Amino acid sequence: MKLGFGRSLLKALRAQKKIRKQIEKAVKATRGRTKRKTSRPPKPILVETTAFGSNPGRLVMKSFVPTRLPKNPALVVLLHGCHQTPESLDAAAGFSKLAKERGFVLLYPQQKRANNSQNCFNWFRPSAVARDRGEVRSIKQMIEHICERHRVDRSRIFVAGLSAGGAMTGALVANYPSLFAGAAIIAGMPFGSARDAMSALRAMKSGATPPLGGWGRPIAEISPEAKAWPAITIWQGTEDRVVKPVNALACVAQWLEVQGIAESSGRLEEKPWGRLQSWKMSGQLKVALYSVSNMGHGLPIKKRKSVTALRSGDPYVIPVEISAPAEMMRLWGLSRFRV
Repeated sequence: MKLGFGRSLLKALRAQKKIRKQIEKAVKATRGRTKRKTSRPPKPILVETTAFGSNPGRLVMKSFVPTRLPKNPALVVLLHGCHQTPESLDAAAGFSKLAKERGFVLLYPQQKRANNSQNCFNWFRPSAVARDRGEVRSIKQMIEHICERHRVDRSRIFVAGLSAGGAMTGALVANYPSLFAGAAIIAGMPFGSARDAMSALRAMKSGATPPLGGWGRPIAEISPEAKAWPAITIWQGTEDRVVKPVNALACVAQWLEVQGIAESSGRLEEKPWGRLQSWKMSGQLKVALYSVSNMGHGLPIKKRKSVTALRSGDPYVIPVEISAPAEMMRLWGLSRFRV
């Protein structure tokens, strides 16, 4: 009896050990599959398009198109600054999230380091910003391509840029004023303020020198036929050490002059975040200057309450008391999209 009981116990222990091994094997396999799934790189938010035109400026085209869009969506064009990429700007400022919520198409032209070692748009090179040449033509080709592909409402194309991208925004509006319904120049430079890298650096640090005939002349010369201009907002940090704030005043003077608006006709408002100066014609906003107190060089976004979210992840996207992206959405009429 004892011998039989011992054999039965041994047999049961062996069976238990076998079952335990099978369970361990199954758990390892499940963990392996989970690990393979989680280790896959996330699907990129921005998609690159390689064929969009002759691309004389040799730029890269990236875009974000929400899965749900109205029949004829708006288009927002965003131009990054030096040392930035579309991905770093988008992750910090959340424009793709806004595109999804508000139903617009998002276009991110991108500079190549082969064109500029600092990854800046070449806003200071006459060949890059002349009408239908260089980088401005490449960006216009991107706009045309995405408009046709996604049936964009051509009366609702908006453009914004930071730093070198802000200066390039001014160049795009100067060349193609009828293409845009609104523009935002953030820590940028007036159009025609430099002709090469050295003069660009001097102007950024010390302030650009007005050309003969005034700041409106470079734009009037390149678009003499223009009768209407999009509303332009200019954003500047009062503590900017990269682009001296006096350049924002030059931008204001430029766009007021080209539209024949007297500087004295503006309205000044003190805000919790700084000062807002605005100029209107027939009740419509034409030019506005957002001077953000205690802000350095960058794009202002609204501070979050969370302590862990005080920094944006991009040194040129700065949490302050006002959100430039949110204000752009308001001014451009890009409200939340409902089916």
